Amino acid sequence: MTPNIIRAAVTLLSTWAAVALRRRGDGRKILDTSVIIDGRIADVCETGFVEGGLVVPKFVLQELQHIADASDPLRRARGKRGFEILERLQRTPKLKVEVMERDFPQVREVDGKLMELARALSAKILTNDANLGRAAQLRGIEVLNINALASALRPVALPGEPMRVLVVREGKEAGQGVGYLDDGTMVVVDGGRRYLSQTIEVTVTNVLQTTAGRMIFTRPRDEEPASKVRHG
Repeated sequence: MTPNIIRAAVTLLSTWAAVALRRRGDGRKILDTSVIIDGRIADVCETGFVEGGLVVPKFVLQELQHIADASDPLRRARGKRGFEILERLQRTPKLKVEVMERDFPQVREVDGKLMELARALSAKILTNDANLGRAAQLRGIEVLNINALASALRPVALPGEPMRVLVVREGKEAGQGVGYLDDGTMVVVDGGRRYLSQTIEVTVTNVLQTTAGRMIFTRPRDEEPASKVRHG
């Protein structure tokens, strides 16, 4: 094999490798404003489950600054929280956070810029904005939604299992009470209206997965036969 053929083969292999790398991406994930303000991404990163670097576009920082400078106190607090989360991410060991200057001036909306950047970098978008997620997926861009992750990690409740719940309000049906687990899961207590503002023992009767999340249906354990309560 002549040197010219060898050089041509090496060049071709290098080109194929570069194309494959671009298609595969390097594991980078682009943060949008909503997921930064939400803050849970910092908890996830500190566990070490997130591989690859995080990219914070300059236009996202500008949007965050705009929120932090708002006249509304709640918006200002949200913006301040966003910057605090970014500082926390930067302090996370073995996590690379890159602020990227690249912009797309021809695109006005931040969501559009995020999708253009994701496409250019072959990267995924990290968000908790369902609308952005749907728009990106329609364009063939991979999305990681922090709300979907939180839902997947909720403890599984099985019919017959006991639990404790604080009944905080009335339910939609007559006599129902409603409480919430620490992760926000709604617990409907059949006949729980009379236990308002009380923490009671309940038994799971059914678990329903809805578009809004998981709902657990229960009944008070003090209404069950004594033998069942004792051995449940």
